[in-house]
Amino acid sequence: MKITAGKLQGLKNLSNEKGIIAAAAMDQRGSLKKAIAKAKGADPKTTPSSVLEEFKIEVTKALTPHATAILLDPEFGLPAAKARSKNAGLLLAYEKTGYDAATSGRLPDLLDLESVKRIKEKGADAVKILLYYTPDEKPEINDHKHAWIERIGSECAAEDISFFLEFVAYDAAGGDEKGIEFAKKKPRIVTESMKEFSKPRYQVDVLKVEVPVNMAFVKGSKANKTGETAYTRDEAKKLFLKAAEVATKPFIYLSAGVDDDVFRETLELANEAGVNYSGVLCGRATWKEGIPVYGKEGRAALAGWLADRGVKNIQALNQVLAKGAHAWWDKYGGKDKIEVVKQDGSKVAVGV
Repeated sequence: MKITAGKLQGLKNLSNEKGIIAAAAMDQRGSLKKAIAKAKGADPKTTPSSVLEEFKIEVTKALTPHATAILLDPEFGLPAAKARSKNAGLLLAYEKTGYDAATSGRLPDLLDLESVKRIKEKGADAVKILLYYTPDEKPEINDHKHAWIERIGSECAAEDISFFLEFVAYDAAGGDEKGIEFAKKKPRIVTESMKEFSKPRYQVDVLKVEVPVNMAFVKGSKANKTGETAYTRDEAKKLFLKAAEVATKPFIYLSAGVDDDVFRETLELANEAGVNYSGVLCGRATWKEGIPVYGKEGRAALAGWLADRGVKNIQALNQVLAKGAHAWWDKYGGKDKIEVVKQDGSKVAVGV
């Protein structure tokens, strides 16, 4: 396995000495503004962007002493990036928030005033892209998405910066993505997506993925409140392993907005299955309960909530990671299997 020096340094900056990525995610924009406005009893259209910057700063200050990195956006997150703990690396989002609901396929778009070069100049250790993806979509739509990721991969390679690709499953038929029928489809969608974007042509360094099951439909899980079952616990563990086996790149799990206790239960199941995941990029699961606190009581109250509950959430998550996450370099067979090269392919006399 060959890796360029710049990409390697980025991965080092985003992980701990054991090669585990325990990152916080705070790149939400449109959805966060709506949630804050709702908590304040205000109109999102008249809610100033300063509330986003303020919220992101407080979350970053509180959580990054306990994280290996933070994911922010270059639109409202740069003041927060400056406020992060010195131990924490930085990922910056490159895509626009949301997607155009008026067109089919959830096609993505990049921020108009950003490039990988500019993101790197802002001090990022990695570029992050979110893509809504399902192998069940029309071939012409997925071809569009494949070409888009190829372009970004080439841009990251040219700038020698790590590329983190996040893909989120959806129902191409427009069904309920929180229901049991989609829960049954999800393992296949996640697995096929991980296989696709592991291909060298995309030049992705780390896959940021959903877990392949919906814990709300795992038999006997605490998250299962209805009794409806899409998979037994043993079946769920096998689905975790099946998805992990097709990935030839390191991968980390995203929290997908579930409650912190549900996300921990999810990771405990992955640990029990022996999945070789390399950490998390955990967002709302850690800090979303702070939104109503901020909306109703203000910045100081949010800081107090984060210092208590927010920190406890991330510390509890870190304890789960310590029991089961694997170094990102394990996916390549260990440090000694990695050769550091220059962009022209010539060897560099440094180790991982």
